[in-house]
Amino acid sequence: MPEPASGYKYLMMTDARVSAQPAPHSRREQAGWYVYDWANSAFITTVVTVFLGPYITVALAPSSADAQGFLHPFGIRVAVRAYWSFLIAAAAGLQVVALPLVAALADYSARKKQMLGACAYLGAAATIAMYWLTGAAYLRAGLLFLVANTAFGASVVLYNSFLPEIASPEDRDRVSSTGWGVGYLGGGLLLALNLLLFLRAEALGLSEGQAVRISLASAGAWWALFTLIPLATLRNRRPARRLERGQSAVAASVRQLWQTLREARRYPQTLTFLLAYLLYNDAIQTVILLAGQFGASELGIQPGPLAGIILMAQFVGFFGAMGFNRVAACIGAQRAVMASLVVWAGVALSMYSFVRTTAQFVFMAAVVALVLGGSQALSRSLFSVMIPKGREAEYFSVYEVSEKGTSWLCPLVFGILVQATGSYRTGTLALAGFFLAGLVVLARVDVRRAAREAGNDAA
Repeated sequence: MPEPASGYKYLMMTDARVSAQPAPHSRREQAGWYVYDWANSAFITTVVTVFLGPYITVALAPSSADAQGFLHPFGIRVAVRAYWSFLIAAAAGLQVVALPLVAALADYSARKKQMLGACAYLGAAATIAMYWLTGAAYLRAGLLFLVANTAFGASVVLYNSFLPEIASPEDRDRVSSTGWGVGYLGGGLLLALNLLLFLRAEALGLSEGQAVRISLASAGAWWALFTLIPLATLRNRRPARRLERGQSAVAASVRQLWQTLREARRYPQTLTFLLAYLLYNDAIQTVILLAGQFGASELGIQPGPLAGIILMAQFVGFFGAMGFNRVAACIGAQRAVMASLVVWAGVALSMYSFVRTTAQFVFMAAVVALVLGGSQALSRSLFSVMIPKGREAEYFSVYEVSEKGTSWLCPLVFGILVQATGSYRTGTLALAGFFLAGLVVLARVDVRRAAREAGNDAA
């Protein structure tokens, strides 16, 4: 059973009433760190959640489909309605290969900030290039998405690894939650502008397709522009590890990652938490990526109203992310995350059983928004007390790589169910299963013992 927050001194971050004042230099870095969430959230909201999936499914893919409604990318038979789900699974699988190298290389690099910038601008460039997706370019759209999404994931690995460097353990809950909240505002603001453009497209002499393509490109431009701020404020540190003479950085990075994974067996409670996180976060990522597709394809919600619903969720999510600290202060971060998983599972089952109208979809989106940021932010800060002190960046890289490494599984199961039944509604059963499995495993984690195993129990 989860331990109460007041029962162990080192886990002060589970209680929002206890807070350490950051060093003066950290305040500037923390502010810049928040802005990167503001910058990259535009990719998730505008591109992934709202516009790209429906645009590919409705505008690009049908013109290349056969008489039975199937596409044949690289000779693989895929239903038009399932193409986006399988594309998401492929993108996550690609990250399994790319992100471990990025994470490990960061530990050997004295230019982690520059690595963050390179990944961010690669992703932004691929996103801007989506403006030229017209006609039957569903395959090119998929390739651009794979590049942009992989670069996005790599940049987040680097971004998260700065957290232990800019915030003390006692302050990470606040900093992590604030980053999520600022991200909601940034992604929501650009989505609002793009929604306005979409709704006024005809008055501005634009087709719906042109408005969508401008919106996609704007997310890349937004990402590129605001990335300048964290690049100007974050500082490079001395690398956590040094290369031996004649040693290859790539080979050393692979060796380090393998060594870290082997040593992680010394922390069984931490590994149990990671297993729980892999299960429920996989489902969370699937909801983020496929919510727009469910609304458009299953309920017939048009892009304009759908964007408005996602926009509403962004701003509700800001208050949810900030307010979840109060829940954690009362019952502890672990119990707060568990409570959120009960809500998540309830939403997934509701989507299967009775959500049939736009109004019902709006209500469910608001409920999801209230728990989304809190469940992710508190998971990140909770994990930070379960890892060896002085090796936070290394283990945070494993945390992020672990997240991306299995985030293909739930979308894949979702896509298989959609292709087998022709209904997105059936796919939501997979979501409920992943949330409930994550809840069961998380309930078995003894956070106090995990902190003690990692040498962090100061009680």
